[in-house]
Amino acid sequence: MIDKKIFDFLNELSNNNTKSWFDENRKRYESCKDSFKIFVDEIINEVSQFDENIKGLTYQNCVFRINRDVRFSKDKSPYKTNFGVSLQKGGKKTLYASYYLHFQPNGNCFIAGGLYAPTNDILAKIRQEIDYNFTDFQKIIQNPTFVSYFGDLRGDKLVKAPKGYEIDNPAIEFLKMKSLIAWHVIPDDNVVLKENFMQYACEVCKAMQPFLDFVNVIFD
Repeated sequence: MIDKKIFDFLNELSNNNTKSWFDENRKRYESCKDSFKIFVDEIINEVSQFDENIKGLTYQNCVFRINRDVRFSKDKSPYKTNFGVSLQKGGKKTLYASYYLHFQPNGNCFIAGGLYAPTNDILAKIRQEIDYNFTDFQKIIQNPTFVSYFGDLRGDKLVKAPKGYEIDNPAIEFLKMKSLIAWHVIPDDNVVLKENFMQYACEVCKAMQPFLDFVNVIFD
């Protein structure tokens, strides 16, 4: 489960998103980090039981800095108001499709995975994989367990068919996609605060694994 003090800290940070407040509360932040590390270490261990690609990951190569990159943003708030962890082969700096767990209070928690805004060459490869193996892809995303957790895949789409594909291609709606994301909304903050949340999170990730495996074939 996620320690409630993390949500308490993030709630206060969202209302006091300044360097001065953060510096005054740095010890609280460090305590939250220590607590989150326990969770991350455990979920790495649990997910690696059914996905060998996750074995060997560490807290350091799965979590993100709380500092925001504000160089190209109108929002100059210096800190993120969430904790996130990305689980993928080789760590967060690789291009592999990942499991991503996002913790943000007030109904903003979710578990997602896939490829977000990949480069054109990677997007071309995944389109080719879907086109060549659309029957297998359909079986994965139409599996009742997958649908129960994620519904339809999310991602921005092209208006027209991508170059090299006809509009009557049976996979066209997926070939138009510029990102392929499986997205599971966690319905209530209390879900992540319960002792059985680790089991819940692993069930969601396990349902996502065939989708990630399909996508990650392009990197082999």
